[in-house]
Amino acid sequence: MRARLTLLVAATATMILLAFALPMGILLRNSAAQHAIDAAEQEGQLLTPVIIGGDVGQVEAALQNVDSPYPVTVFWPDGTTSGAEAPRSPAVELAARGRSLTAATDGGREILFGVGLAEGTAVIRVLVTDRQLTDGVAESWLLLGAIAVALLGFGLLLATRFSRVLLIPLNDLSGVSHRLASGDLEARAKASGPEELREVGTALNTLADRIKDLLEAERERVADLSHRLRTPLTVLKLETEALGDHAQREAVEQAVAEVERAVNAAIQDARNPAEAGRCDAAAVVAERVEFWSALAEDTARECRVRLAPGPLPVQLSAADLAAAMDSLLANVFAHTPDGTAFEVRLTPRYEGGATVDVADEGPGLPNLGVFNRGRSEGGSTGLGLDIARRAAAASGGQLVFGQGPGGTGALIRLELG
Repeated sequence: MRARLTLLVAATATMILLAFALPMGILLRNSAAQHAIDAAEQEGQLLTPVIIGGDVGQVEAALQNVDSPYPVTVFWPDGTTSGAEAPRSPAVELAARGRSLTAATDGGREILFGVGLAEGTAVIRVLVTDRQLTDGVAESWLLLGAIAVALLGFGLLLATRFSRVLLIPLNDLSGVSHRLASGDLEARAKASGPEELREVGTALNTLADRIKDLLEAERERVADLSHRLRTPLTVLKLETEALGDHAQREAVEQAVAEVERAVNAAIQDARNPAEAGRCDAAAVVAERVEFWSALAEDTARECRVRLAPGPLPVQLSAADLAAAMDSLLANVFAHTPDGTAFEVRLTPRYEGGATVDVADEGPGLPNLGVFNRGRSEGGSTGLGLDIARRAAAASGGQLVFGQGPGGTGALIRLELG
């Protein structure tokens, strides 16, 4: 914007200076020419009294004694001349009829005066050369150009300083916007600058307050819901203790403990919004695969695991990565029949981070829209893969859908930065 303002001022100032300088340059040239012609006329008029005396000798003596930059010639009625040599032009013949005039000639302009004598009309001719007509014009134009350049530079300096002052509140608004986008909901814009920018800053602050209030209300609702889940979880734990089968009791207790862990994590996240973190993807993925392997065994699913050796650091907290892995693996169990094999692969990325592939041999993903938040075709909430997508985006990666090995089944790739 600063460059555009400067360019606009430069263009406007240039047009104004041209509109001023061009007529001024022409005026200076015409003024110099008129000054030279006036001086030549004055020179010729000084000889008029001498010529009226009719003494040729006195006239020639006067011409020799006059220190004049202009060549002077006197044409006598008898056809003779005195002074500088000059042709008897048609303009001289016209002046011999008693007229005074200025005419263009080779090398300049000739100033002609007719002086009446007893024997006829004598003509005084004063020549003003082209150089004398433009004497001092070049210097005047250079001075005029220097003034124009100085004024243009001064205008650009003012434009630069003005744009800098104008951009201070804009830069503040931009900085606040970036801070809000990065999650700093305490960022607020200063009420400074022109009225329009102050209104934008006020609107941005109002929007930030509204977003903060909505997020706080959402966290309170999540925390309240999680707290309500604790009571049925406690009842479920007590009921689990009454199970007679030891192996079955352990499996149910493990599942209940996992649900309780998820509820506690939800409460903690709601009260204290998660900040950017790092974790070892190899350790987290291995731990979640081990957790889901028991369910895979119960549903007769072959689970193939190929994990690159750790550590594989990623820009995501362990809790968020675990939630993303749970959503990917839960998707396999929810959308494929029992006995469907699946595979989990963890590989490092060349640019840093890691890639997690979860591929199954089921019917595939005919409608990816069902995995959007709030949409479902199987009675679920539609939140699962959205959790994985947001986790990938938070780490600087993405969630990619495709076909499984051999063109069958589904492949969901979690790219982590």
